[in-house]
Amino acid sequence: MGFPLLIFTDLDGTLLDHQTYSFNGAAATLERLRQLSIPLILTSSKTRAEMRKLQEQLGLNEAFISENGGGIFLPPGHALQDAGIFEQLDGDRGKLFGRSYAYIRSIFATVRDAYNIKGFGDMSVEEIMQLTGLAGEDALLAAKREFTEPFVFLSGPRQEKLQEAVSGSGLTITRGGRFYHLMGAGQDKGRAVVETTRLFRVGSRNNILTVGLGDAQNDSAMLRVVDIPVLIPRPDGSYADVEAPGLRRAPFPGSRGWGIIVADILGELAGQKAKPY
Repeated sequence: MGFPLLIFTDLDGTLLDHQTYSFNGAAATLERLRQLSIPLILTSSKTRAEMRKLQEQLGLNEAFISENGGGIFLPPGHALQDAGIFEQLDGDRGKLFGRSYAYIRSIFATVRDAYNIKGFGDMSVEEIMQLTGLAGEDALLAAKREFTEPFVFLSGPRQEKLQEAVSGSGLTITRGGRFYHLMGAGQDKGRAVVETTRLFRVGSRNNILTVGLGDAQNDSAMLRVVDIPVLIPRPDGSYADVEAPGLRRAPFPGSRGWGIIVADILGELAGQKAKPY
Protein backbone atom coordinates (compact mmCIF):
# COMPACT_ATOMS: atom_id res chain seq x y z
CA MET A 1 0.00 0.00 0.00
CA GLY A 2 1.29 3.44 -0.89
CA PHE A 3 1.11 6.61 1.16
CA PRO A 4 0.31 10.29 0.55
CA LEU A 5 3.11 12.83 0.39
CA LEU A 6 3.20 16.47 1.54
CA ILE A 7 6.08 18.84 0.79
CA PHE A 8 6.62 21.93 2.96
CA THR A 9 9.12 24.46 1.66
CA ASP A 10 10.70 27.71 2.69
CA LEU A 11 10.99 30.30 -0.07
CA ASP A 12 13.82 32.85 0.04
CA GLY A 13 17.14 31.07 -0.44
CA THR A 14 15.38 27.70 -0.72
CA LEU A 15 12.84 27.36 -3.53
CA LEU A 16 13.63 30.94 -4.59
CA ASP A 17 17.18 32.01 -5.43
CA HIS A 18 18.60 34.41 -2.86
CA GLN A 19 19.41 37.34 -5.14
CA THR A 20 16.90 37.04 -8.00
CA TYR A 21 13.92 35.30 -6.30
CA SER A 22 13.78 33.01 -9.34
CA PHE A 23 12.47 29.43 -9.11
CA ASN A 24 13.64 28.51 -12.62
CA GLY A 25 16.18 25.98 -11.35
CA ALA A 26 13.34 23.91 -9.91
CA ALA A 27 10.95 24.24 -12.86
CA ALA A 28 11.17 20.61 -14.02
CA THR A 29 10.62 19.24 -10.52
CA LEU A 30 7.75 21.64 -9.86
CA GLU A 31 6.08 20.37 -13.02
CA ARG A 32 6.59 16.80 -11.84
CA LEU A 33 4.86 17.63 -8.54
CA ARG A 34 1.93 19.10 -10.46
CA GLN A 35 1.66 15.95 -12.60
CA LEU A 36 1.63 13.79 -9.45
CA SER A 37 -0.81 16.13 -7.63
CA ILE A 38 1.54 16.28 -4.65
CA PRO A 39 0.66 19.25 -2.39
CA LEU A 40 3.44 21.85 -2.19
CA ILE A 41 2.85 23.94 0.92
CA LEU A 42 4.76 27.22 0.98
CA THR A 43 6.08 27.80 4.51
CA SER A 44 7.80 31.14 4.76
CA SER A 45 8.57 34.33 6.67
CA LYS A 46 6.83 36.15 3.83
CA THR A 47 3.49 37.87 4.39
CA ARG A 48 0.13 36.46 3.36
CA ALA A 49 -0.07 39.12 0.62
CA GLU A 50 3.31 38.08 -0.80
CA MET A 51 2.41 34.42 -0.68
CA ARG A 52 -0.89 34.92 -2.48
CA LYS A 53 1.08 36.40 -5.38
CA LEU A 54 3.64 33.58 -5.31
CA GLN A 55 0.85 30.99 -5.31
CA GLU A 56 -0.36 32.51 -8.59
CA GLN A 57 3.14 32.60 -10.08
CA LEU A 58 3.74 28.96 -9.15
CA GLY A 59 0.30 27.84 -10.31
CA LEU A 60 -0.67 26.67 -6.82
CA ASN A 61 -4.07 26.59 -5.16
CA GLU A 62 -2.83 25.07 -1.93
CA ALA A 63 -2.70 25.72 1.80
CA PHE A 64 0.21 27.96 2.83
CA ILE A 65 1.90 29.04 6.05
CA SER A 66 2.91 32.69 6.39
CA GLU A 67 5.28 34.69 8.59
CA ASN A 68 7.21 31.91 10.31
CA GLY A 69 4.13 29.96 11.33
CA GLY A 70 1.97 32.96 12.21
CA GLY A 71 -0.98 31.46 10.36
CA ILE A 72 -2.19 28.68 8.08
CA PHE A 73 -4.30 29.91 5.18
CA LEU A 74 -6.52 28.19 2.64
CA PRO A 75 -7.42 29.65 -0.76
CA PRO A 76 -11.11 29.66 -1.77
CA GLY A 77 -12.44 26.22 -2.59
CA HIS A 78 -9.67 24.25 -0.87
CA ALA A 79 -10.59 20.72 0.22
CA LEU A 80 -9.85 21.53 3.87
CA GLN A 81 -12.07 24.62 3.97
CA ASP A 82 -14.79 22.89 6.00
CA ALA A 83 -12.44 22.05 8.86
CA GLY A 84 -13.89 23.72 11.93
CA ILE A 85 -10.65 25.39 13.03
CA PHE A 86 -10.61 27.89 10.16
CA GLU A 87 -12.20 31.33 10.23
CA GLN A 88 -12.93 33.71 7.36
CA LEU A 89 -10.14 36.27 6.92
CA ASP A 90 -10.16 38.69 3.97
CA GLY A 91 -10.88 36.19 1.23
CA ASP A 92 -8.94 33.32 2.81
CA ARG A 93 -9.86 30.90 5.53
CA GLY A 94 -7.19 30.80 8.22
CA LYS A 95 -6.03 29.55 11.58
CA LEU A 96 -3.84 32.01 13.47
CA PHE A 97 -1.00 31.20 15.86
CA GLY A 98 0.86 34.52 16.07
CA ARG A 99 0.51 37.64 18.19
CA SER A 100 -0.85 40.69 16.41
CA TYR A 101 1.52 42.96 14.54
CA ALA A 102 0.28 45.97 16.54
CA TYR A 103 1.33 44.26 19.78
CA ILE A 104 4.70 43.21 18.37
CA ARG A 105 5.39 46.75 17.19
CA SER A 106 4.46 48.13 20.61
CA ILE A 107 7.10 45.93 22.26
CA PHE A 108 9.59 46.62 19.48
CA ALA A 109 9.31 50.35 20.21
CA THR A 110 10.40 49.78 23.83
CA VAL A 111 13.68 48.09 22.86
CA ARG A 112 14.50 49.74 19.53
CA ASP A 113 16.82 52.46 20.78
CA ALA A 114 18.56 50.42 23.47
CA TYR A 115 19.53 47.69 20.98
CA ASN A 116 19.97 49.94 17.94
CA ILE A 117 17.58 47.98 15.74
CA LYS A 118 15.38 49.00 12.84
CA GLY A 119 12.26 47.12 11.73
CA PHE A 120 10.13 47.10 8.61
CA GLY A 121 7.65 49.34 10.42
CA ASP A 122 10.38 52.01 10.66
CA MET A 123 11.40 51.75 7.01
CA SER A 124 10.22 53.42 3.84
CA VAL A 125 9.33 51.29 0.84
CA GLU A 126 12.60 52.41 -0.74
CA GLU A 127 14.59 51.13 2.24
CA ILE A 128 12.83 47.76 2.11
CA MET A 129 13.57 47.59 -1.62
CA GLN A 130 17.25 48.29 -0.99
CA LEU A 131 17.58 45.67 1.77
CA THR A 132 15.61 42.95 0.01
CA GLY A 133 16.20 43.57 -3.68
CA LEU A 134 12.43 43.51 -4.21
CA ALA A 135 10.65 45.70 -6.74
CA GLY A 136 8.38 48.45 -5.38
CA GLU A 137 5.10 46.52 -5.59
CA ASP A 138 6.64 43.46 -3.95
CA ALA A 139 8.22 45.58 -1.21
CA LEU A 140 4.77 46.97 -0.42
CA LEU A 141 3.45 43.42 -0.05
CA ALA A 142 6.39 42.55 2.22
CA ALA A 143 5.46 45.47 4.48
CA LYS A 144 1.93 44.12 5.07
CA ARG A 145 2.90 42.35 8.29
CA GLU A 146 0.40 40.48 10.44
CA PHE A 147 2.45 38.45 12.93
CA THR A 148 6.17 39.30 12.78
CA GLU A 149 8.53 42.25 12.58
CA PRO A 150 11.65 41.69 10.45
CA PHE A 151 14.52 43.87 11.63
CA VAL A 152 18.24 44.54 11.38
CA PHE A 153 20.83 45.49 13.95
CA LEU A 154 22.37 48.84 13.00
CA SER A 155 25.43 47.96 15.08
CA GLY A 156 26.81 44.67 16.40
CA PRO A 157 24.11 41.95 16.69
CA ARG A 158 22.96 41.26 20.28
CA GLN A 159 20.35 38.57 19.68
CA GLU A 160 20.70 36.81 23.03
CA LYS A 161 20.43 40.01 25.09
CA LEU A 162 17.48 41.22 23.03
CA GLN A 163 15.82 37.84 23.49
CA GLU A 164 16.08 38.27 27.26
CA ALA A 165 14.54 41.72 27.00
CA VAL A 166 11.44 40.62 25.05
CA SER A 167 10.79 37.19 26.57
CA GLY A 168 8.78 38.64 29.45
CA SER A 169 6.37 40.10 26.88
CA GLY A 170 5.67 36.70 25.36
CA LEU A 171 7.85 37.28 22.30
CA THR A 172 10.83 35.53 20.78
CA ILE A 173 13.45 36.13 18.06
CA THR A 174 14.49 33.95 15.17
CA ARG A 175 16.84 34.55 12.27
CA GLY A 176 16.12 34.09 8.59
CA GLY A 177 18.33 34.42 5.56
CA ARG A 178 18.26 38.24 5.53
CA PHE A 179 16.63 39.46 8.75
CA TYR A 180 15.98 38.76 12.38
CA HIS A 181 12.29 38.39 13.21
CA LEU A 182 10.43 39.41 16.36
CA MET A 183 7.31 37.29 16.88
CA GLY A 184 5.11 35.53 19.41
CA ALA A 185 6.69 32.87 21.63
CA GLY A 186 5.35 29.43 20.72
CA GLN A 187 4.89 30.47 17.11
CA ASP A 188 7.13 28.69 14.64
CA LYS A 189 7.04 26.83 11.35
CA GLY A 190 7.15 23.47 13.12
CA ARG A 191 3.89 24.00 14.99
CA ALA A 192 2.12 25.11 11.81
CA VAL A 193 3.52 22.17 9.83
CA VAL A 194 2.33 19.69 12.47
CA GLU A 195 -1.16 21.20 12.47
CA THR A 196 -1.36 21.28 8.67
CA THR A 197 -0.22 17.65 8.44
CA ARG A 198 -2.85 16.67 11.01
CA LEU A 199 -5.58 18.29 8.91
CA PHE A 200 -4.51 16.45 5.77
CA ARG A 201 -4.29 13.22 7.75
CA VAL A 202 -7.95 13.47 8.80
CA GLY A 203 -9.04 12.89 5.21
CA SER A 204 -6.53 10.12 4.46
CA ARG A 205 -6.71 6.44 5.27
CA ASN A 206 -2.97 6.05 4.73
CA ASN A 207 0.08 7.32 6.52
CA ILE A 208 1.31 10.72 5.31
CA LEU A 209 5.00 11.18 4.59
CA THR A 210 6.27 14.75 4.99
CA VAL A 211 9.24 16.49 3.40
CA GLY A 212 10.53 19.87 4.61
CA LEU A 213 13.09 22.14 2.94
CA GLY A 214 14.75 25.24 4.39
CA ASP A 215 18.01 27.13 4.59
CA ALA A 216 18.08 29.11 7.85
CA GLN A 217 17.61 29.09 11.61
CA ASN A 218 13.93 29.94 11.31
CA ASP A 219 13.44 26.67 9.41
CA SER A 220 14.86 24.47 12.18
CA ALA A 221 11.51 23.81 13.91
CA MET A 222 9.99 22.71 10.60
CA LEU A 223 12.91 20.44 9.78
CA ARG A 224 12.68 18.72 13.16
CA VAL A 225 9.03 17.66 12.70
CA VAL A 226 9.02 16.33 9.12
CA ASP A 227 9.95 12.81 8.04
CA ILE A 228 12.54 13.93 5.47
CA PRO A 229 14.27 17.20 6.42
CA VAL A 230 16.40 18.94 3.79
CA LEU A 231 18.83 21.81 4.37
CA ILE A 232 19.61 24.01 1.38
CA PRO A 233 23.06 25.69 1.42
CA ARG A 234 23.55 29.44 1.55
CA PRO A 235 24.63 31.24 -1.64
CA ASP A 236 28.29 30.78 -0.65
CA GLY A 237 27.81 27.02 -0.32
CA SER A 238 27.95 26.92 3.49
CA TYR A 239 25.12 25.54 5.61
CA ALA A 240 23.24 27.15 8.48
CA ASP A 241 23.81 25.64 11.93
CA VAL A 242 20.66 23.54 11.87
CA GLU A 243 20.27 19.96 13.08
CA ALA A 244 17.40 17.50 12.64
CA PRO A 245 17.16 13.71 12.70
CA GLY A 246 17.98 12.29 9.27
CA LEU A 247 18.88 15.71 7.88
CA ARG A 248 19.84 15.75 4.21
CA ARG A 249 21.89 18.50 2.61
CA ALA A 250 21.14 19.70 -0.90
CA PRO A 251 24.15 19.94 -3.23
CA PHE A 252 23.53 23.49 -4.47
CA PRO A 253 21.93 26.71 -3.17
CA GLY A 254 18.49 27.93 -4.11
CA SER A 255 16.16 26.55 -6.75
CA ARG A 256 18.80 24.40 -8.45
CA GLY A 257 19.60 22.49 -5.27
CA TRP A 258 15.89 22.33 -4.39
CA GLY A 259 14.99 20.84 -7.76
CA ILE A 260 17.73 18.23 -7.66
CA ILE A 261 17.11 16.93 -4.15
CA VAL A 262 13.29 16.87 -4.42
CA ALA A 263 13.65 14.94 -7.70
CA ASP A 264 15.98 12.51 -5.92
CA ILE A 265 13.47 12.03 -3.08
CA LEU A 266 10.64 11.43 -5.55
CA GLY A 267 12.80 8.85 -7.32
CA GLU A 268 13.57 7.05 -4.06
CA LEU A 269 9.93 7.00 -3.02
CA ALA A 270 8.77 5.72 -6.40
CA GLY A 271 10.23 2.36 -5.43
CA GLN A 272 8.05 2.45 -2.30
CA LYS A 273 4.92 3.23 -4.34
CA ALA A 274 4.51 6.69 -2.85
CA LYS A 275 1.27 8.31 -3.96
CA PRO A 276 -0.02 11.88 -4.00
CA TYR A 277 -2.53 12.97 -1.38
